[in-house]
Amino acid sequence: QVQLVESGGGLVQPGGSLRLSCAASGIIFSIYAMAWYRQAPGKQRELVAAITSGAGTTNYADSVKGRFTISRDNAKNTVYLQMNSLKPEDTAVYYCNAYLGSPRRSADYWGQGTQVTVSS
Repeated sequence: QVQLVESGGGLVQPGGSLRLSCAASGIIFSIYAMAWYRQAPGKQRELVAAITSGAGTTNYADSVKGRFTISRDNAKNTVYLQMNSLKPEDTAVYYCNAYLGSPRRSADYWGQGTQVTVSS
């Protein structure tokens, strides 16, 4: 049974930082690409950041470049999202995603999400 469990969300003031974690089980973590998506109320889910297996190549949404960093620890089966200089528009539910293949995915798993609220 595949499980992706996010943690680290919460309420933070503008300009603050949070680090999200996603612990995976039930998959061979090291061969999966990992990503973080987010969905704000009334908006579509959007890709925030992704990291490949192997070389660990990363890519980011333009809106978070220079502020967010995605990383992975294959020994701990965990992917992280370090979020700095947070803005109110970063408020959303953040979802962890594990997948194989791109653009056509042969496997695709999602976590339940963690709420991030940026507000003074």
